[in-house]
Amino acid sequence: MKHEWKSGLVAGIPIFLGYLSVSFGIGILASNAGLSVAEAVILSAANLTSAGQVAGIGIIAAGGSLLEIIATQFVINLRYALMALSLSQKAAPSLTTPKRLMLSYGITDEIFALCSAREKDVTAGYMGGIIIISAAGWILGTFLGAAAGSILPEAVTDAMGIMLYGMFVAIFLPAAKRDRRVCVVVLAAALLSCLFHYVIRSVSGGFSVIICALAAAFLGALLFPIPEEDPENDQKEEV
Repeated sequence: MKHEWKSGLVAGIPIFLGYLSVSFGIGILASNAGLSVAEAVILSAANLTSAGQVAGIGIIAAGGSLLEIIATQFVINLRYALMALSLSQKAAPSLTTPKRLMLSYGITDEIFALCSAREKDVTAGYMGGIIIISAAGWILGTFLGAAAGSILPEAVTDAMGIMLYGMFVAIFLPAAKRDRRVCVVVLAAALLSCLFHYVIRSVSGGFSVIICALAAAFLGALLFPIPEEDPENDQKEEV
C-alpha cells in the first residue's frame, strides 16, 4: 500500500508543477472578480477544473444566479463522468465503491490520462497519491495567485490574467490544426459567444456558455457524424 502511494506521488509531480502555474492564473482571476483569498482557495479545493472555475468565477463576478452556476458546471464537467466510467475498467478488485466515490473527486483530464496509461490496475493508493499532490499544486497555486492579486497593481494582475486564456488556446489549437472538425466546432462556439456578447446581451453569461457549448457540440455531431459499425459486415469480413 505504501509503495502504491509513493508511486502515485512521484507520478503526479509533473501534474503538480503544471497545476501550480495554471491555478496561479485562476487565483489572479478570482482576485480580479472580487473574491477574497480564502474564497478563492475554497473554490479551487471544491472544483478541480480550470474551465469550470473560469466559468464559475465569471458568473459570480456578473452576479449570476445559483441555477446558472449549477447548470454551467454540469455541462462543462460532464466529461468527467465519462472518464470515471472508463477508469472503472482499470480499477483494481480492491477498489470498493466507497473508495471509488472518494477518488472521483480528483478525476481530471491529466489524472485520467496518467491512470489510463498505467499498465497495471489502478489502486486506491496509486490514484490517491496522484490526486493528493495534484490537488495540492492546484490549491497552492490558487492561493499564491489570489494573494498576489490582492497586492500587485491592477495593470499587472490584468496582464497576468491573460496567461489563463493562453492556456486554453494552447489546449485546443494543436487539436484544431490536426483535425478540421475540431476547428469547425471551436470556431462555431467562438462565433456564438461573440453573438451573445455583442448582440444578444439579454442572455446572462452563464446560460450563454451553456447554449454555446451545446449548440457547437450539436453542430459538430450534425456535420461530422461518426459512422456506426455494421455487425453483419464485420461478421462477413471475419468469415
